[in-house]
Amino acid sequence: MATQTIHGMLAPMDCAVALIDFQPAMFAGVHSHDRTTIVQNVQVLAKAARLFRIPTILSTVAAQSFSGAMIPEVTGIFPDQKPIDRTSINSWLDRNFKAAIERTGRRKIVVAGLWTEACVMFPALDMLRAGYEVYVPTDACGDITAEAHERAVQRLVQAGAVPMNSLQFLFELQQDWARSETYEGCMEIMKAHTPYGIEIRFVKEFLGGHGG
Repeated sequence: MATQTIHGMLAPMDCAVALIDFQPAMFAGVHSHDRTTIVQNVQVLAKAARLFRIPTILSTVAAQSFSGAMIPEVTGIFPDQKPIDRTSINSWLDRNFKAAIERTGRRKIVVAGLWTEACVMFPALDMLRAGYEVYVPTDACGDITAEAHERAVQRLVQAGAVPMNSLQFLFELQQDWARSETYEGCMEIMKAHTPYGIEIRFVKEFLGGHGG
């Protein structure tokens, strides 16, 4: 008999995504990663979530008074969705954010945001305490220093969160290139946001073959 385990692979029907504080003022403080790489990786996450119809919550902090609107590279993927704006550093303390997570009915939550040490870690710790499984694509997060990011990731792992990366999220949802309904969508995401896109274009355009 199969044994039920937590922290298994993600599937489109069992997870939700929370994208937190991808805003100009928050990007300004990021020195742990190249900022343009974070922008690419969060688009991989967001487009994968849209492709596989995964519930996605967008949230900002002090958008009107300090931090600015969430970057259009993210909001443009969900044009009918208004980010939940908060005053709290910890989004889990915001009743609208918490209610949005609960409404998804999903127990596996993929969390990415700026900065890792606070706006990612704080709600992740609270969600873990509330019984959720939390997955953190660390390459779509960033912090004020590399050390701050790494210590936050270490603490998250010690608390039970699962580190992953953004492209892994896409592959984990696809699983098999024979799944034709999402194959082309995956290829388009990789072409737009990863170095492998160069190879995909070459194979498709010049050889007419499979780019996966």
